[in-house]
Amino acid sequence: MEIIKTKIPSLDKALGGGILEDSIVLITYDTYSQGWTLAFEILRNRIEDGDFGVIINSVVPMSMLNLELKRINFDLNEKGENGNLGIIDIFASFYGIEYQQPYIYYENMDQETYFPKFMSLYRRMLKEKIGDRRPVGIQVTADGFAFLLGEERDLRILQKNLAEKENALIREKRKRPINITLLNRDRASRRYLSWLSLYSQYQIDFNSQESQMEEKMLIRKSPLPNFKPTTLNFKIENGKVHIT
Repeated sequence: MEIIKTKIPSLDKALGGGILEDSIVLITYDTYSQGWTLAFEILRNRIEDGDFGVIINSVVPMSMLNLELKRINFDLNEKGENGNLGIIDIFASFYGIEYQQPYIYYENMDQETYFPKFMSLYRRMLKEKIGDRRPVGIQVTADGFAFLLGEERDLRILQKNLAEKENALIREKRKRPINITLLNRDRASRRYLSWLSLYSQYQIDFNSQESQMEEKMLIRKSPLPNFKPTTLNFKIENGKVHIT
């Protein structure tokens, strides 16, 4: 499998070379952490390299998410309008928000109908927007899905989704995706975290301290042979992510 670069040199080195295609990257953080923004910094770099962004949102309205991303100068609407990003909006689908933008996909759904309708929306996006580009997906957030669906139901859906991914790997000849899952550890059980960690090939954990601007970033897990667990420093300054 191809190794995909995040184009953040210190991160690629810490991961053992980069991210394997068709793998899952789990990013966990605490209440005061800004570590979740790392996913969007990776996505920014991959879009510049020709990939397509897929945001799967379950936690807030789009206006709030876009406002949060202003801190790293990442504009969802701009990238969507430029044809480089699509959004599957589960939050809108559950709560009846109707967007006009053609890059925001939603459909009336509930706990019982979520999975087949989600797969239908993704297949539509694959046909209409992604084409032969590599999808780079960000799940915003796993704890948001667990809140909407319940942790047990969400884990069972995750298993079904893994089976779908395996079938796609066998049957479909296209660029394989990168999947990034965001999880606030303070909003989920340890059991739920344990399952997500099992299913993820990479794991990056952030720990913030209220009195300090820098966060500790532990690269905990990677399947690459050159990998060894590493701690880096992470901060956002003047709208830019810094990792040292």
